[in-house]
Amino acid sequence: MGIRTTLKKWAAYQQTVRELAALDNRQLSDLGIARTDISRIARDHARTI
Repeated sequence: MGIRTTLKKWAAYQQTVRELAALDNRQLSDLGIARTDISRIARDHARTI
């Protein structure tokens, strides 16, 4: 895996974490996401890049 791919994955991870963390608990709950799941979801998303 090249450095560009690694940086893209890291950026996708960070953006996902920022966006989900900005939601309040009710909004997360409406999406079926617990606050403790944010890292896992972001990591899973970054893997698809």
